[in-house]
Amino acid sequence: MKIGFIGTGVMGTGMIQNLLKAGYQVTVYNRTKAHAQKVLAAGAEWQDTPAAVTRLSDVVITIVGFPADVEEVYFGRDGIFSTAHSGQILIDMTTSSPSLAKKIADTGIGKQIGVLDAPVSGGDVGAAQGTLTIMVGGHPDTFEKAKPILSAMGSAITRFGDAGQGQNAKMANQIMVAGTMTGMIESLMYAQKAGIDLDQMIETINGGAAANWSMTNYGPRILKNDFKPGFAAKHFLKDLRIALDSADEMNLDLPATKVARDLYEKMTDQLHLGDLGTQGLMKVYDNQ
Repeated sequence: MKIGFIGTGVMGTGMIQNLLKAGYQVTVYNRTKAHAQKVLAAGAEWQDTPAAVTRLSDVVITIVGFPADVEEVYFGRDGIFSTAHSGQILIDMTTSSPSLAKKIADTGIGKQIGVLDAPVSGGDVGAAQGTLTIMVGGHPDTFEKAKPILSAMGSAITRFGDAGQGQNAKMANQIMVAGTMTGMIESLMYAQKAGIDLDQMIETINGGAAANWSMTNYGPRILKNDFKPGFAAKHFLKDLRIALDSADEMNLDLPATKVARDLYEKMTDQLHLGDLGTQGLMKVYDNQ
């Protein structure tokens, strides 16, 4: 089976490498070809446009930055739908808006193309290790056909319903992450101010009821002053904005998530640190 993959960033690179290891033939496109060199060296092939990738592929996977990028990749002049044909499967793994996922699915139905929205959680570590959590929306038949491919990239794969429901599940996930990220930062700031050894504090937290993925994976990075992006803050801010917009549409108020959004807005828009990892939120507190 020939797979097209559009988006060779931090996440896409690990995912492509795992598809190659699983024996799939992978053709890639990225807006900046230099960022695709690692997967090209691993055996992926290059095409110059999303349309060219789609023409050669049975399944096309996308994971790009923002909803506007998704829109361009699918509906632009050299986009996926300009060459997509009946029988193909399209899988958008970008964290994007539920409404855009439905638009892509509706367009696919009109062309007899299977479409899934399948955003992921697990960061750069999960992408590299093939242990991503994948949240899927779309037709059950399309999901079953795509499941072996998804299984090459993730270890927990769940279909939540029809088009858009994968994105809704991801929004619920990101709301939880927002709470653990702010909790982690404030916990470390408090312990530091109180004169507690932070290595001991992290070990203790991770051994009790407060244990969480953020502290396990990002706490040690913070202590090493490592703010490289496993997941960039600017993309997390995008997710929180989508979550809150979707919540507004459902007449749902999420005050704690609004606080997290405001903190990441300060980090990204005021301090211009959006290219750092989400653990870079520590710098917002350092600048108080």
